[in-house]
Amino acid sequence: MKQDNDLRNNLKSIRTRLGMSQQDLANLAGVTRQTISGVESGQYAPSVAITLRLAKALGCQVEDLFWLERDLPEIEAVLAKPVPAGQQTRVSLARVGGQWVAYPLIGKDAFRQDMIPADGETRIDKDKVRVRLLDDNLDTLHNTVVIAGCAPVISLWARATERWHPQLRVQFNFANSMSALQSLCRGEAHIAGTHLYDSKTGEYNTPFVRDVLAGREAVLITLGVWEEGLLVKSGNPMGIKTVSDLVERGATIVNREIGAGSRLLLEQTLQNEQIPFHAVQGFDHIVTSHQDVAQAVALGVVDAGISTASVATAFGLGFIPLHQSRYDLVILKEYLEEAPVQQLLSTLGHPMVHSQLEILGGYDISKIGEVVATV
Repeated sequence: MKQDNDLRNNLKSIRTRLGMSQQDLANLAGVTRQTISGVESGQYAPSVAITLRLAKALGCQVEDLFWLERDLPEIEAVLAKPVPAGQQTRVSLARVGGQWVAYPLIGKDAFRQDMIPADGETRIDKDKVRVRLLDDNLDTLHNTVVIAGCAPVISLWARATERWHPQLRVQFNFANSMSALQSLCRGEAHIAGTHLYDSKTGEYNTPFVRDVLAGREAVLITLGVWEEGLLVKSGNPMGIKTVSDLVERGATIVNREIGAGSRLLLEQTLQNEQIPFHAVQGFDHIVTSHQDVAQAVALGVVDAGISTASVATAFGLGFIPLHQSRYDLVILKEYLEEAPVQQLLSTLGHPMVHSQLEILGGYDISKIGEVVATV
């Protein structure tokens, strides 16, 4: 036997799952324990005879045990986020603006509730990123639409759409409103979701889109209007009705990161009430999603936080409305003619999507799908 750098195996995984030691398998296959160790470590490539014996001993097919790495294609991609140097990283992939984009599945990005399956694994080659695909079905990757945003309803829309168009895959990358726009500008997403209110002009989203995209043409399509406000414990035991009450009652809050629409709303409301930011206990206590805000209140870690009525309902919390925000989908015009994007947008008028959003509560979808601005 000799080493084969392209040969891969999961001999150890199958052996241990069956509760066998290396010696147990060696006895069944009629080889030495050193042979089993060498094959599992990739130090040796087994002969045809030994390969067949191992498969028989483990009760599986040869293809279940061994494969050639070069059997699966590699593509060149750009990374949406940095990855640790010298470390192979699980990624999901999508074709955006004529290039492959790899989204590292690290930390929270590796999960929604269940762990997200990977499309490939990165390999850093000097300044380039190579991704070894785990499947040779490129159709799925080509039919992937990437949305960056923070609204939990996006995932409902995505799943309903995938039921209607089984060949379509929607990848929802969590990002606050400003980060979503920046991701769109960098070519890492087809669509950005945003709910930013400009108190100076009274406009939703459009001023921020103009500023971030800096001359690139885009359209804004409404997903819905949601109620934003203070999440409090069920029954509102502190009797909080306004942001002023947060200070008067000594309530602690949790806040969102810079760039989040919820944080912007809190800051604007405090400024209107002439309340210094530092007067609110917990103003610098940062979490990074609507769900994190709700969980902090539900667990009693804090007394309040800014989020939406639908999130409050989902967590069984009290809700004090402060503002209605329009949540828009921002799409570069160059992506509008792409078939996967068209399929996704076409479902905004589908009753299945409407029913999923309507039952959430606190969400007005009467103008869903309307083009509200072009920039």
